[in-house]
Amino acid sequence: MLLKLLALGGLGYAGYRYYEKNRVDKNGVAFADGQPEGQFRDAGAAATGTKGDTMSATDEALDETYPASDATAKY
Repeated sequence: MLLKLLALGGLGYAGYRYYEKNRVDKNGVAFADGQPEGQFRDAGAAATGTKGDTMSATDEALDETYPASDATAKY
């Protein structure tokens, strides 16, 4: 039983490593080409990975205020 669990865990780990190595989108979100690696991208429709879609004026304004619009954690 224990050997089966170890084998299954090893197989899962190997699959995870293979997936991470061959992942196309390193950022994990819809970033346009040329955007910096990490969790944040530039604001605006040009910085998103969806080609051809445009943001409304409201969506773009909200996108530009992203970090500042979040509430602080000071309660």
